[in-house]
Amino acid sequence: MTVGMKYAVTIALSDPHRSADPPPTAERRQIAAHGASRGSVPGTAQAPEGRKKTPHVHILPIRCGARTLATCLILSSTLIACARQKSPDTPQTVSSTLLPTAMNSDDPAPKPSINSARAMQYVRDVVAFGPRPIGSPNHKKLETYIVSHLKGVTVEDDAFTADTPEGKFPVRNIIAKFPGTRDGIIVIAGHYDTNYPLRNTGYVGANDGGSSTAILLELANHLRDKKRDGYSVWLLWTDGEEAVKQWSATDSLYGTRHLAEKWEKDGTLKKIKAFLLTDMIADADLNIDQDMNSTPWLESVVLQAATRLGYQSHFFGRSLPIEDDHLPFVHMGVPSADLIDMDYGYNDVFHHTPQDTLDKLSPKSLEIVGSVLLETVRLLDKM
Repeated sequence: MTVGMKYAVTIALSDPHRSADPPPTAERRQIAAHGASRGSVPGTAQAPEGRKKTPHVHILPIRCGARTLATCLILSSTLIACARQKSPDTPQTVSSTLLPTAMNSDDPAPKPSINSARAMQYVRDVVAFGPRPIGSPNHKKLETYIVSHLKGVTVEDDAFTADTPEGKFPVRNIIAKFPGTRDGIIVIAGHYDTNYPLRNTGYVGANDGGSSTAILLELANHLRDKKRDGYSVWLLWTDGEEAVKQWSATDSLYGTRHLAEKWEKDGTLKKIKAFLLTDMIADADLNIDQDMNSTPWLESVVLQAATRLGYQSHFFGRSLPIEDDHLPFVHMGVPSADLIDMDYGYNDVFHHTPQDTLDKLSPKSLEIVGSVLLETVRLLDKM
């Protein structure tokens, strides 16, 4: 007798190189997510200009008899639908291994928290500049705004000229350095440019570009004028993340591709213990995705941090491969985790549209992500 119906998602086998091993040392660092190309995937629709693609996910009905209903329930609960952004050439499976480990319920350390009202004000300030694509006057104003909030902090620029399908553009990564007592670096990054193809539509990127800029400014407030008993923390405002014409291996991630190569050449790369990326993290309906291109053990630490703070329900409800500013570092073997909510509005309807505005955001979401980042850093310092 048929007593119910469930739905399962058809997802291909995972990349065998992905591992949930403990954090590697610099001497034996392994690439934690496969070096996938950024080409299209079979079954992927053509994306609008400058927009990342969405692989199709096939949902198949499974009729469950009375004796197999429990199996169907387990199957349907462990397979998560939907994959967003242009994905690697080899689709991957949903991971079920990201569970908090070594959780100490008696941990006496205070639970970190950011000033969410101040962080939200930073978003408002950033959005007030208007569209901020690379090469624009508003982009230059935002650069000045960011640096003006870093007085008394060691700031380094990675400035260069990017050759794009629309010509040459100035690109500037901004790095704020907060020294620690341990040998190693934790990088927390987020892009501050907005979509170039939408530059004449009134698009202000409140969430996509605005929220990541703001959260780094707020984290700077927590790190400045304090002696860190742990790894050095570098805050990185990345530039040129957005495609200038059409997302591809060469038209995207201009800033981090350049910086990863630079840091590899000067020896900085081998000192990085973790690369934590933030992107689109202020959606009022916050659901941070589990990125299948990120390093599994590092995402486990993020989930452990979220669980200790009571925010686990906002993390990793679904799994999908995401192409973002962390990929150049992933491909060079740096442990990386992308904190991103790729479901911005129903079916991601607000992403890369003029509807990406302040009214869709919440200070609470900024508080959740900012606090989890600080707790993640604390946990990494103990490892």
